[in-house]
Amino acid sequence: MKLDFSTPKVMGILNLTPDSFYDGGRYGTTEVGVEAWRADVNLALRQVALMVEQGVDIVDIGSVSTRPGSVPPATENEWTRMADVLAAVRLTFPSLTISVDTYRAEIARRAVGEGADIINDVAGGTMDAEMFATVASLGCPYILTHIKGMPNNMQQQPFYNDVVSEVSDFFAQRLVALSAFGVKDVILDVGFGMGKTLEHNYTLLARHREFTKFGKPLLAGISHKSMLWRLLGTTPADTLNATTAANMLALTGGAQILRVHEVREAKEAIAVFLMANKFALLST
Repeated sequence: MKLDFSTPKVMGILNLTPDSFYDGGRYGTTEVGVEAWRADVNLALRQVALMVEQGVDIVDIGSVSTRPGSVPPATENEWTRMADVLAAVRLTFPSLTISVDTYRAEIARRAVGEGADIINDVAGGTMDAEMFATVASLGCPYILTHIKGMPNNMQQQPFYNDVVSEVSDFFAQRLVALSAFGVKDVILDVGFGMGKTLEHNYTLLARHREFTKFGKPLLAGISHKSMLWRLLGTTPADTLNATTAANMLALTGGAQILRVHEVREAKEAIAVFLMANKFALLST
C-alpha cells in the first residue's frame, strides 16, 4: 500500500500490554501475570471505534512494551495478546490502515498475514536479524526507528558525541541495508526516549527538520513520554498539553505522522498547523 502524505496523519496507539508506561492494562485484565495477561477484544474495539470517530488515519497495535526497563514476553505470548484483536479490528474496520508495533520478524509476518498494513519496528532491525528480509518479502511499508541499546538498559546513561549526527548515520546505514533487500517504502522515527537523555530528546526535536534530507516521511512519537513529564515535574497522565505543544513543534520540524494516545487533540493540532501554513504561503 502507498500512504498519502499530502497532509500530516495521526497514528493512534492501541497498547495491548499490562505494562506500557502510560496506558498499560487499559484494554484487558491485570489480575494475572505478565505472560498470562490477555487483552479484551471488546474493550480494544471500543477504543478503535473512538479513534475512528475522531478521524484517526492509522491505528498502531502493539502487544509488547518497550518502556525503559521492560522485559518482553515470549514471542507466542506477544502474538496471543494481539491475534484476536487484530482480526477483530480488521473485520470491523475493513478500510482502516493498521500498523503493528513489533521488533520481531515472526510477529510481523503473522500480522501482515492477518491484515496488518504497516510494520512499526521500534528497534530498526537491530533486535531481529530477519526483520529486513521479512519486510521485503511482505512488501509492506516499514517504520525504521532509532534506538540505542535495549529496552531493559537503553536509559542507563545513554551517551552520544553528537546525537543528531549519530541518528542520521544510523538512518543512512539502515536505509542502505533496506534498499539492498528491495525495501523502499520506509518511514523514519528518531526514537524519542529510546536511549536518549532529556537533552538528546530536545535536541532531536529542535533539529527534527534535518532528517527530511533522507526524502522519507518522518514519524514523531512523543505522546506522554518522560521528556515531557520529567521536564515539568508531573506524571505521564498530566502531559496532554505538553504532548500537543511537542507535536506542534514536530509538525513544524517536518513530521508527517504523529503517533499519539489522544487522536482528537492531534487532529486539532494538525488543523491549526495547516491553516497557519496556508496563510504563510499566501503572504509570500
